[in-house]
Amino acid sequence: MAEPRPVLEMTGIVKEFAGIRALSDVDFRLFPGEIHALLGENGAGKSTLIKVLTGVHPLDGGTVVLDGRPVRITSPLQAQQAGIRTVYQEVNLCQNLSVAENILIGREPVRAGRIRWKELRRQAAQLVTRFGLDLDVSAPVGSYPLAVQQLVAIIRAVGSGVAGDGGAGSGTRVLILDEPTSSLDRDEVEELFALMRRLREEGVAIVFVSHFLDQIYEVCDRMTVLRNGALVGEHLVADLGRVNLVKLMIGKDLDELEELSEHHGQSQAGETVVKAEGLSRAGAIAPFDLEVRTGEVLGLAGLLGSGRTELARLLFGADTSDSGRVYFEGQQAALREPNDAIGRGVAFLSENRRTEGLVPDLTVRENIILALQAARGWTRPVPASQRDELVAKYIAALDIRPADPEAKTGSLSGGNQQKVLLARWLLTRPKLLILDEPTRGIDVGAKAEIQKLVVSLSEEGVAVVYISAELEEVLRLSHTMGVLRDRRLVARMANGPDVTAGRVLEIIASGEHQ
Repeated sequence: MAEPRPVLEMTGIVKEFAGIRALSDVDFRLFPGEIHALLGENGAGKSTLIKVLTGVHPLDGGTVVLDGRPVRITSPLQAQQAGIRTVYQEVNLCQNLSVAENILIGREPVRAGRIRWKELRRQAAQLVTRFGLDLDVSAPVGSYPLAVQQLVAIIRAVGSGVAGDGGAGSGTRVLILDEPTSSLDRDEVEELFALMRRLREEGVAIVFVSHFLDQIYEVCDRMTVLRNGALVGEHLVADLGRVNLVKLMIGKDLDELEELSEHHGQSQAGETVVKAEGLSRAGAIAPFDLEVRTGEVLGLAGLLGSGRTELARLLFGADTSDSGRVYFEGQQAALREPNDAIGRGVAFLSENRRTEGLVPDLTVRENIILALQAARGWTRPVPASQRDELVAKYIAALDIRPADPEAKTGSLSGGNQQKVLLARWLLTRPKLLILDEPTRGIDVGAKAEIQKLVVSLSEEGVAVVYISAELEEVLRLSHTMGVLRDRRLVARMANGPDVTAGRVLEIIASGEHQ
């Protein structure tokens, strides 16, 4: 049987920024009714290719053919009108508007120039029901957790045809999902995958960007691998094994990852850095006791919404506790705001790097120096020579790319943005480093670098609280494990050969205190 004609062909794509090639003669093709993984390290060119296709960035070279006809897409609106729709990794919704308004924004039913609010809510409710969710569409979208907001964003994209006008993806020719599962738990991932398979059956071509290799092999038909802005290859998923895929993505053998394949050993834990007794916040997390010592990595495991982030925010003073006490190096501390914790040597890398960490419009240098300057106070600026020396040191140490301190941080890839945040906090020489999903949404190579950094920091005596949805990652790095369920810390245990993923999952499922 002859291969069907691609719905999309991108040939010889070139994109330059300030004379530097971000994409160099990249080819990409997409067939109707397939789920196609776009893979590569952070900085490989995935996001740039997507933004060229969707009209965010103008094309510097090459051709784009859609449904057999050459096109030049010059704006996101033109891309949407051509049936190309995108859901980005970072949720891009209007937090103060309702679920219904977000889903149908720009497509509101009107009569005599006025929005028909009842009809808008009816159409949105019908779409939400169609996609298997039970939401109050009149509630502000900001009142829902991040995972639900991600699903709303996806419904907005694929539900462009209002209820009753045909298939679920009516009007959608190409659907681009950029890390859509990064904030979803397993059940929500399955809901998304079911929707993706339904759309595939209806002939929609789906571009799926994910760093979860298990998900690639579970749901995708074909994959394209980019590296350093160039095409490495296109393969059927069934024809390329995981080890070879990772080799293609990182461009070298897996020695780095193999070094981290087993738990890195017993900690040389010393004095207690932080100790919490009965610490809690109503509606966020039940009272818990916790202790972390110098050189110890405490891993926190649990499902989405289990209370991991809420626990971390209490230790950093980002939220205030309702009860209990917290001690730093034996002294009771009142954490009313993050500055109280920073002053005691606590650093916190938030899971939501764009809204709670980075300032995208500031340069790499300005972002890195931010926490150190805050700790010194704004009346005591860091001397320029010292500042530049420190920034250069951490750009080199963490291999931040591009190695330009004047680059806008918002222009960097996700993995390099994460490194900028790590550099910011390492500059303060923290005694306690809290990492909330530090490897979420970044590539295999960058994950290995960050995990090796955690090992190195613990060996240097830094106390680390490590939170990740990837259980194997927590098990591999942690000396001590804490397990959360339903906003309660239900287990604490020393890590070792008998602490397996199966045992942790049993604890999460049972909810019994250990």
